[in-house]
Amino acid sequence: MTTTQRLRAMAVTSMALLALSACSSDDDGPTTPITPANGTLTVTVSGLPSGVNAALTVTGPNSFSQTATASTTVSVAPGSYTVAAAQVTQSTTRYNATVTGSPATVASNASATVTVAYSVAPPPSAVLTGSINANRTLTADTNYVLRGFVYVNSGATLTIAPGTRIVGDTTALGSALFVLRGAQINANGTAAAPIVLTSQRLPGNRSPGDWGGLVIVGNGRANRTGNIIVEGSNGSVIGANPAGVIYTGGTIDADNSGTLRYLRVEFAGYATLTDAELNSFTFAAVGSGTTVEYVQALAGLDDNFEWFGGSVNGRYLVSYESGDDHFDGSEGYRGLNQFMIGLQSTFLTPRPGAGAVSTDPQGFEIDGCNGGGCVAPSGANAQSSGRDEGLYNMNVFANFTMIGTPTGVTVPGSGGVGAVLRRGTGGYYLNGVLARWPRGAISLRDSTSNNRFQVDSLIVRNLYFAENGELASGANFDGATNFGQEAAFTARNSNIVVGASTVTAASLFTALPTVGATTTAAQFDWAPSASSPIATGGLNNFAADPRIAARVGTFIVPTAYRGAAAPTGVKWWAGWTNYARN
Repeated sequence: MTTTQRLRAMAVTSMALLALSACSSDDDGPTTPITPANGTLTVTVSGLPSGVNAALTVTGPNSFSQTATASTTVSVAPGSYTVAAAQVTQSTTRYNATVTGSPATVASNASATVTVAYSVAPPPSAVLTGSINANRTLTADTNYVLRGFVYVNSGATLTIAPGTRIVGDTTALGSALFVLRGAQINANGTAAAPIVLTSQRLPGNRSPGDWGGLVIVGNGRANRTGNIIVEGSNGSVIGANPAGVIYTGGTIDADNSGTLRYLRVEFAGYATLTDAELNSFTFAAVGSGTTVEYVQALAGLDDNFEWFGGSVNGRYLVSYESGDDHFDGSEGYRGLNQFMIGLQSTFLTPRPGAGAVSTDPQGFEIDGCNGGGCVAPSGANAQSSGRDEGLYNMNVFANFTMIGTPTGVTVPGSGGVGAVLRRGTGGYYLNGVLARWPRGAISLRDSTSNNRFQVDSLIVRNLYFAENGELASGANFDGATNFGQEAAFTARNSNIVVGASTVTAASLFTALPTVGATTTAAQFDWAPSASSPIATGGLNNFAADPRIAARVGTFIVPTAYRGAAAPTGVKWWAGWTNYARN
C-alpha cells in the first residue's frame, strides 16, 4: 500500500471512530459518576455496670438511622453523623450520658470516633413538710428533704423502700420525723440497701445536731400520769405543734407502730429548747407489735436510743458515738432487746447552736420514774410509780457489747460509766460485756433500785468486765456511797467476771481498731476469737432460772458466749452499718 492509500485508510478509520462515539453517546446518555468508598464510625461507651445496656441512636445523611446498646463500629457513607444517648436506669439508679465528638464527619476511607460516658445521675429531690395524712411511699430514686417537724398522723402509713435516703434540712433547724399514735412506719431496708436518715451536709462537714431525729409514739403504757410530752416536741421548729406531742395515757401494750429494719439515723439529736433534746431514735410508749431490728444510730447529739415506757422489742442494735447515753430506758419500759453494740471512742463537737454534749453520758442509763407524773404508790416513793399496775421499768438487755473511751479522751464530769441503774428501775442484764469505761463498769445508784435488786426484779447475770475504771482507780463497781458493790453482785449470784489488768478491750474482739477520723465500719469485727474470754461464759440455759425464763419468753435466746457476736457466727452488723465522725 502506498503512502497515499495509507493516509486515506487512516482518515476513514478516524471518521468511523467519531461516528461510533457519537452513536454511543446518543444511546447511553450522560456518564455515571463513580461512588466514593465508605468510611467507619466508632462509638465507644463507658461508665455502665456490666449487664446494663446503653441507649444510643446514630443518625446521618440519606435518612440513615441505627440504634446501639454498647460500643460499636459501623461502615457508613461519607457525611455528618449525630450520636444521641438517652438516660438509662438500673433498679433505682439513673445514669446520664455525656457525648463527646458528635456530630462526627466521616470521610471516604477514613474513620471518626464518638465517645459516650455514662455517670450516676443525682436523684430528683422532694421536700417532706407538714403532715402526712394518707398512705405514702418513699422510694430510692428520689432524694427526700425533711423540712421542719413532719408528722405521720393517725391512720396513715409511711412506707419507705430499701435504699431510700432522707436528709434533715439543715436550714430548718431541728427538722424531725414524727410517727404519731395510730400511724405506722414500714421502713424495710436490706443489708445491701439500708434506709438512711442523715444530715443534708456533705461528708466531712456533718455534725451531731444537724437535724432532729426519728420519733415514734405508740399506744403502749407508761408509768407516768398526766399529759406528758415527748422531750423537745414543743420547740420552736418549723411546723411544730407548740403544745408538743403527748405520749402518756396509752393502754395497748401490743400496739403496732410498724417496722424498722436495716435503717440508720445519723448526725441527729437537735436541742429544740434548753435541756430538751431530740434523740436519734425516740420510742415513746411504743408497743410490742412493732418490729425493730438491724438499726443503727451514729453521732447523735443526745441519746442514740431512748425508750419512754412501752414494750417494743429490738435486736441487732448498733450505737456509734453518742453525745449522751447510748441506750436510755425509763418510765415503765418493758421491752426485750438482744444483740447490741455500743462504741464511744470520742465526744464529737455538735453543730453550733444545736446544743451541747451531755455532762453525764453513759453506756446504759436506765431509770424507773422521775419528774412530774411519777405517782408514789402506798408505802413507796415516786420512783416506784406504776408498781401496782405492773409498770416498773423492767427492760431486758441481753448480749450487749459496750465499749467506752480510750485513755486520753476527756470525759464529761459525771459520765463514763458502762451501766447506770437508778430511780427505781428493775430489769434483766444478761450475757454482756462492759469494757474501757473510765469511771467504772456498773453503778446501782439509789435505794429504790436496790429494792428491786434485793427482791429479784433487777437481775444481772454472766457479764464480763475489762479495762474499766481508769478515772476511778480501777473500780468496776460502786464504792461505799452507792449500792452496786462487787460483794452485792456476788451475793446475788450475778456471775460477773472481771478480766485481769492485762486484758484490754481490743483483745476481746477479732478487730477493734484504734478509732480515728478515717476509720470505716468495715474495720470493726465484734466477734471474739476462739481464745477470747468472752467466747465462753454465757448463760446458755434460761430454764435453770424460772424468773429469767418467764421474763424473756422465746424472743431472747440463751448463748454460750458473752457479748453481741458469736465467735463463729454471722457478722450481723457487716455491710449495712456506717462509721463516720463528720
